[in-house]
Amino acid sequence: MSNSSSITQFLLLAFADKRELQLLHFWLFLGIYLAALLGNGLIITAVACDHHLHTPMYFFLLNLSLIDLGSISTTVLKSMANSLWDIRAISYAGCAAQVFLVAFLVVAEYCLLTVMAYDRYIAICQPLHYGTLLGSRACIHMAAAAWGSAFLNSLLHTTSTLSLPLCKGNALDQFFCEIPQILKLSCSHSYLREVGLLVVSFSLAFGCFVFIVLSYVQIFRAVLRIPSEQGRHKAFSTCIPHLTVVSLLVSTGMFAYLKPLYTSSPSLDLLVAVLYSVLPPAVNPLIYSMRNQELKDALKKLIQSVVFQQQ
Repeated sequence: MSNSSSITQFLLLAFADKRELQLLHFWLFLGIYLAALLGNGLIITAVACDHHLHTPMYFFLLNLSLIDLGSISTTVLKSMANSLWDIRAISYAGCAAQVFLVAFLVVAEYCLLTVMAYDRYIAICQPLHYGTLLGSRACIHMAAAAWGSAFLNSLLHTTSTLSLPLCKGNALDQFFCEIPQILKLSCSHSYLREVGLLVVSFSLAFGCFVFIVLSYVQIFRAVLRIPSEQGRHKAFSTCIPHLTVVSLLVSTGMFAYLKPLYTSSPSLDLLVAVLYSVLPPAVNPLIYSMRNQELKDALKKLIQSVVFQQQ
């Protein structure tokens, strides 16, 4: 038995006991991390350098790439270091930082995806008012609101979670510090306050989800009324990637945070955590660039300029 005041470190879940499998985990996560770093870095650079991409949609996409880089760095780097050095420990302060950053970046991404749904709604359903409703000042305000809301939400949850008395040791069944896993260590019934906060947060998140769904109902109605096949294809090419990213984040995030604390297995928790914290930052750049011709052209121009400069 222990309490939170005596805990100086937590023990993270090891992916494997054998040294060869630990090194395999390190190299696998390193490959995923480098792919995320390259993909998101290219998008950030392309949007920043190409004036053709200085539009609201790509401004929000740049913010999304920044969030993805922060998210995967928060969870993966420590896990890679633990596997490489064959350790499991993370300091109390390091765990607190992970709890805050994971909650902050996941909520910021969800808020930003909600804003991006509004951007697509205005662009397709009210194109004549696009420049008025989504000017540069409005875009900055909406992005700031997404980041600010996530910061306050994360601060509230981190403070609440880490103030709980912990009576069940310091071993977490996860490869990073996650709120549901820390709640499992709390004393009986003491976690109900944080569960209440999670319910409130997910009620607000459900409101955002309803907004996204209603926006896309209107978007698809408008797209189906477009007479030309090329026009419909262009409209869908900007919506499908966003909808794919939203579906992945919402489905895995809901399962991770809304399931009963003691019903799922550690292996299932691990899989879900990888799906919502590691996979999206790595695949989002691919999802957004596959069907977006403007972004592909900007990336091609960027790569060509770098290659020619080196020759």
